[in-house]
Amino acid sequence: MSMPRILPSFSLENKVCLVTGAARGLGLEFCRAFVQSGSNSLAILDLKESDAQAAADGLTTFALENGFDEPTILGIECDVSSEASVQNAYKAVIEKFGRVDVAVASAGITENFSALDYPTDRVQRLFAINVHGAFFTAREAAKHMIEQGNGSIILVASMSANIVNVPQLQTPYNASKAAVKHMASSLAVEWARTGVRVNALSPGYMLTELTKTVLQGKDELKKHWEDLTPMGRMGNPEDLAGAVVFLASDASRFMTGSEIRVDGGYCCV
Repeated sequence: MSMPRILPSFSLENKVCLVTGAARGLGLEFCRAFVQSGSNSLAILDLKESDAQAAADGLTTFALENGFDEPTILGIECDVSSEASVQNAYKAVIEKFGRVDVAVASAGITENFSALDYPTDRVQRLFAINVHGAFFTAREAAKHMIEQGNGSIILVASMSANIVNVPQLQTPYNASKAAVKHMASSLAVEWARTGVRVNALSPGYMLTELTKTVLQGKDELKKHWEDLTPMGRMGNPEDLAGAVVFLASDASRFMTGSEIRVDGGYCCV
């Protein structure tokens, strides 16, 4: 008898996955990992419907070019800082797929200002997206998952929830990600007996397209970040694939309220 090539519980076959902030960057990488792990029903949520749909089309092409079954992928406009927008997005997903099994709150922003000079309206916007957006995404997911009796919610925090980044100044961002990390623990306890799991995924410095743009002409800053990372390099977005699939899948079915850091050892020193 032939043996399976992977542990079956890691499969996302027949699971409906929803990811916010997924038109690009880490969110899109999470969607790609879900397709590679067997999910063929996905929802890409982002601020502009055109961006979300373009990402959905690109992901469909990726699946077909790599020998996967053609997935059904929705591109949905969603402003996570608006509870009504989040509710409308979930409504579209439920109308199409009938359920949601995995929800990843990946939408987030970061800015660099000194605390004394940080414009108040920008602080409020950052918290509205990073903290309120994660809460709205998780709460709406739970409403459907509790009715189903199961589901996995993944809140994307950051190593910045555990350390203070240097040399850049980003106190509100760090505080927002610490809030997201503890939000995951708190919701996990609140919903533990319903079958709904909530965990946090905390990336370190990742070479997304946005980060590459930020680092253009800043070789010293990039080297500084790499020198502070014990593994001596920044992460690639695909370095998060295994962790997010693990948290989404039944392989982590007895895991809730936890944080997985993928930071090259940054928080250890």
